[in-house]
Amino acid sequence: QVQLVESGGGLVQAGGSLRLSCAASGRTFSSYAMGWFRQAPGKEREFVAAVNWNGGSTRYADSVKGRFTISRDNAKNTVYLQMNSLKPEDTAVYYCAATYRPRQYFSGSGPLSPAEYDYWGQGTQVTVSS
Repeated sequence: QVQLVESGGGLVQAGGSLRLSCAASGRTFSSYAMGWFRQAPGKEREFVAAVNWNGGSTRYADSVKGRFTISRDNAKNTVYLQMNSLKPEDTAVYYCAATYRPRQYFSGSGPLSPAEYDYWGQGTQVTVSS
């Protein structure tokens, strides 16, 4: 069982930055690949970024490439999402999620679908004003 708690959301002006954190419980955090997803009102949950067990493999949605960076600190059981050059269309509830993939590097597109993830946090709101 893995419990995930996101933090770091808030209100920011367009062009600004935020760093989201996701703290995980349990002693097997390093066995999980971690992902960030987001969901805007009236829209489906969409993939944002993913990182494998040791940070050696990452994937990003085209809409955030070059602006967002996912990273993890296994000693702290935490995954981060650094978001720069934020746009109003980035406004959404952001969720972190975990998928059990011990010592695996991503092949192909990586775990992009919410159905591939086993555990989810409660979400944190990010609002970008224009």
